[in-house]
Amino acid sequence: MISAPTVFLVDDDPAVLKGLSRLLRAAGINVAQFESARAFLEGDYYSAPGCIVLDVAMPDLDGLGLQEALTHRNSELPIIFLTGHGDIDMSVQAMKAGATDFLTKPVDEAKLLDAVRAAIKKNALARLERAELDDIRQRYSTLTPREREVLALVASGHLNKQSAAALGTVEQTIKVHRHRVMEKMKASSLAELMRLVNRAGIVGPDTKSK
Repeated sequence: MISAPTVFLVDDDPAVLKGLSRLLRAAGINVAQFESARAFLEGDYYSAPGCIVLDVAMPDLDGLGLQEALTHRNSELPIIFLTGHGDIDMSVQAMKAGATDFLTKPVDEAKLLDAVRAAIKKNALARLERAELDDIRQRYSTLTPREREVLALVASGHLNKQSAAALGTVEQTIKVHRHRVMEKMKASSLAELMRLVNRAGIVGPDTKSK
């Protein structure tokens, strides 16, 4: 399993792989080489940290096909496309599908290094964001069904007395539930609790009809 940020080079030209690998390693960047899109997919690296530098025109599965396959796998790896054809329509299609950059061969070394560093940074931020959201959702998963109902009411602006009426209980019970919700969600204030709920897109059960 790859843990350090890595540039995954995917190109069917061995000379290109060799040249780009030398350039990136000289800049202190980890590199993994693949001579086909299929070989990359079989390696199951799409959840690893880093980015992909990807040739557009390849036999069997081309660069755009690999991009689509990675999209279906919810890959967070930014893609930098390389092409020797300068196809404008192809570059527009790639960028619309989420490519980070589109460079033409022979690639300018400085531009490639800048693009790679920007892509690795983008990936690191995306991975950090996902980890934080996963942590919030894990906290939410520890709440009981009633605690989730109370959280939903709190998030919609209900006071304790109103929440008690909505759930057919007493205000003191709501206070106990709110305290447990705060503890389990690791929120030190109501404002922080709302920030966590909004950030993770947590939607509680519909309690308005109760």
